[in-house]
Amino acid sequence: MNGSTAYVEVAARILEKNEKELAFRDLWNAVCEELELSDEVKLNRISYFYTQLTLDGRFVTLGENVWDLRVRHTFDKVHIDMNDVYAEVEQEELHAEWEEEDENLDDEDSVDSYDDEEDEEENDDEEVEEDEEY
Repeated sequence: MNGSTAYVEVAARILEKNEKELAFRDLWNAVCEELELSDEVKLNRISYFYTQLTLDGRFVTLGENVWDLRVRHTFDKVHIDMNDVYAEVEQEELHAEWEEEDENLDDEDSVDSYDDEEDEEENDDEEVEEDEEY
């Protein structure tokens, strides 16, 4: 078994043998133990393993980075409707835009009130000058 497929093959066997889902870290540690990987290799290959796990159709994440074999779960339990995901992202972006607009309005209000105060002071000065001419 070559290195590129060894990790997910071992992971599949571990999950089959355990007959239950595992947290990613526990699954990775079990794979490393079975393959007798050094600490250096464990650190260097963890992201590769995660990528392979996500791309291999035999595995499914159950949330909270817990993984299991897809065959043990019904479609409706593990399916993510991307429309819901995009709707949430769009909603978050919209709220961020609203907050930014609110902040800009607050800044403009303070500038407007400052400008109004300056205008009032200028008008007062002009009235005083007019009074002095008479």
